[in-house]
Amino acid sequence: MASSRGTVLGDVGDAGAKNKLPAKPKRTEFKKPAKRYFGKKQDDDTQTSRRRLRSAGRRVERTEETDPIPGPAPIHTHTVAQYRRQGDVSSKIRQRMKHGGLIRETVKYDTAVESVARRDLLQQEETGFLEADVGEETADISQFDIADNVDISSAQKFFDLDLKFGPYRFNYTRNGRFLVLGGYRGHCAAMDWVTKKLVCEINVMETVRDIKWLHLETMYAVAQRKWLYIYDNSGIELHCIKRCDDVNRMEFLPYHFLLATCNSHSFLQYLDVSMGKLIHITNTKEGSLNVMAQNPQNAIIHLGHSRGTVSLWSPNSKEPLVKMLCHKSPVRAVAVDNTGVYMATAGQDGRMKIFDMRTYKPVQTYRISTGASELSFSQTGLLSVAMRDSVYIYTDPCRVTQCKPYITHSVRTPVSCTQFCPHEDVLGIGHSTGFNSIIVPGAGEANIDALECNPYQSKKQRQESEVKSLLEKIQPEMITLDPHRLGHVKQTQIHDATAPKIQKIEFDPRYKKKGKSKSGKVIKRKKGVIEERKKAMFKDKIIHKTKKSTAGQTGVFRTTLDRFT
Repeated sequence: MASSRGTVLGDVGDAGAKNKLPAKPKRTEFKKPAKRYFGKKQDDDTQTSRRRLRSAGRRVERTEETDPIPGPAPIHTHTVAQYRRQGDVSSKIRQRMKHGGLIRETVKYDTAVESVARRDLLQQEETGFLEADVGEETADISQFDIADNVDISSAQKFFDLDLKFGPYRFNYTRNGRFLVLGGYRGHCAAMDWVTKKLVCEINVMETVRDIKWLHLETMYAVAQRKWLYIYDNSGIELHCIKRCDDVNRMEFLPYHFLLATCNSHSFLQYLDVSMGKLIHITNTKEGSLNVMAQNPQNAIIHLGHSRGTVSLWSPNSKEPLVKMLCHKSPVRAVAVDNTGVYMATAGQDGRMKIFDMRTYKPVQTYRISTGASELSFSQTGLLSVAMRDSVYIYTDPCRVTQCKPYITHSVRTPVSCTQFCPHEDVLGIGHSTGFNSIIVPGAGEANIDALECNPYQSKKQRQESEVKSLLEKIQPEMITLDPHRLGHVKQTQIHDATAPKIQKIEFDPRYKKKGKSKSGKVIKRKKGVIEERKKAMFKDKIIHKTKKSTAGQTGVFRTTLDRFT
């Protein structure tokens, strides 16, 4: 038995040796590296940043071998200075912690300015102007010649609308896609002028003096004979503002959601269309107001008066911020360019003047045979001057004295309104028998900022832009002549902080017997002591202010006879 058991086991052992499974590999043990400390222990963020710098250095070395011009594209210093809005303030800080934080903020700011300036490299579109042959003038080229030599889409921008309810006033939207017309005899129409699609058309059966788009192409305001009305893009009346009566001219401030109106009774009014409130009403005391323009740079309203003056207004003042004597006769038209630096005025004396709004002095003066009735600036600095039934367009008349016009155009009847279409080489002309759209090469901005105003936006994008603009609405209190002063610190607040402040007074009356410590008597006693201490503190504060005001004055007379001593 023993031998058989051993034989069987021996056979099994041989078979197992033949079909033996591979042995499991032994678990390898990794030894932890020894900790080494060189001075202070470095954190993980510092080590990872150093690794990134080393890898970036290797990548730069590799690209330098293949790239003949290594590094980013150079940027002109003038382009960078164009977008820079503040200086280096880090050198003025003495505290170490704040100094380091400001240095980091300055680096971020410089990086942002450089990226914005580098964006100009991607804007390859350039404005093009008419160039005449030798012995010819661009003013001799007619609109029919221009339309015959441009592409089909541009040629369709030259058209004429024959209407019977004029004279007409009109307004383009900020993105330049939609047009609204208002005839003096009550005809109002809104249209997509690019596709020539009519949006709505109504007749209010009343005199229409002016018409303006609001923040979107879904609402527009109409200054009718008696009151101010607001309609939607279906022609349905939304509001009737009876407090704005006898309105002659209107201007809409898109970033503040304010509709500024001037009427025949010499009143200037500001209507907040986001809340439906009149936030400011002032009497200019200059008679009927028929000339109005806005400065797109600082949202200041410019009013022209019959005494030859132009006054500048904001909703934060009852008096004009600036009052300028521009002409010796009534002012007929006012326009301000997009930069807010130059203002053009036209008087009844047949003169047109260009003023520098930084010094409030005239820089150019032009003699016109007949006084200009309408002025309008384009996005590139072209100026259109309407005289009777003709329109003359000048290139850069603010910096260089122009002797000849760039383009001329005549209509059938006297011109009542002119405006350049944003982002298009188009000038709209409203007159007594309709509306004309002419082609003006080089008038529009070639590069469109779609985040600011997108002419190709969808319905969803329009809704989102409306919500975003409402969230970013600027308050009327921030309208000033110099918008760059908004970030400055008011010095009077610093001086007031150094003055003695009225501190909180605490007084606990002591306990008295014979009913003198009842709750009512205790409160009365406590109140009397607190009032006496407050009077003393107020007196000290007044003495401090008087000493401060008289510190820099000399020759202060106490009586009338002291000045003779």
